[in-house]
Amino acid sequence: MDAEFWHKKWADKDIAFHTSGANPMLERYFSALALSRGARIFLPLCGKTRDIAWLRQQGMHVAGAELSRIAVEELFSELGETPVISELGELSVYAADGLDIYLGDIFALTAPLLGAVDAIYDRAALVALPAEMRENYTQHLIQMTDAAPQLLVNYDYQQSAMPGPPFAISDDELNRHYAQRYTLEPLYCESVPGGLKGQCPAQEKVWLLTP
Repeated sequence: MDAEFWHKKWADKDIAFHTSGANPMLERYFSALALSRGARIFLPLCGKTRDIAWLRQQGMHVAGAELSRIAVEELFSELGETPVISELGELSVYAADGLDIYLGDIFALTAPLLGAVDAIYDRAALVALPAEMRENYTQHLIQMTDAAPQLLVNYDYQQSAMPGPPFAISDDELNRHYAQRYTLEPLYCESVPGGLKGQCPAQEKVWLLTP
């Protein structure tokens, strides 16, 4: 799975993963991060998620990383914002009041380019990556954010039952990626009504990762 896979998804408007409102798990468990107004929260592989609008309504400064220019341009259009666009190394930065979106390969985004963040909200990044990319992603995220606290959403199911994304992430795998730097606290675990994509039984889980 390479960049062209996601570019084609957005070009073809094959974005069933995009929802029209904020994620209920974010609304329910955001307070677990205990952030103050004005805190800066990072959303990796953010697309044009409506979670961004919701977080800004809570007084958060949102930073995001996204590969697709289509997604970023549609995000700002739907927010009714005109971004200030600048170049930053291999990335383009789309900025508005309380919002910075880094357009390009997330692996080109480094700690100095991103700047300090107070927390991470990973709803659709880890589960979007195949197994061979997840180790590099998690280590890069830790280094880039200095192991900022995370609110993480994942799905756990029998991977052979359905191809991802979203990919299956077991508890063991999550611990393998993060336990050396974080304490992992499960906040939620319930079966997905009707199965994941209506195809196979799955559990949706929410975790608080604390350094």
